[in-house]
Amino acid sequence: MLLFANILLALAKIVELADGLLTIYKYILLASVIISWVNADPYNQIVNFIYRVTEPLLRRIRQRMPNTGMMDFSPLVAFAAIYVLQIVVFNTAYQYLTAASMALKLRG
Repeated sequence: MLLFANILLALAKIVELADGLLTIYKYILLASVIISWVNADPYNQIVNFIYRVTEPLLRRIRQRMPNTGMMDFSPLVAFAAIYVLQIVVFNTAYQYLTAASMALKLRG
């Protein structure tokens, strides 16, 4: 039982790590939005990295959204999807895994 409890706790830590990685991705996405407003140099290494990281997700969202003219709502949809994923899936999984782990540890 103790081994299974530790495995559940390790899975909870993996979920917590994935949640942290999504938080970092949200900041990179925010940087991409800011860069699109200021029209930064696309040959800059940092700008190029940000576009390479965020464009695959944003392109997929743009393909499924109706054309809105000059307004690009794909970052907003991406932020909403990430928030829902973090709150509904990751937080629930983390709470369940830690509670199950503690219950198994207390049971002995």
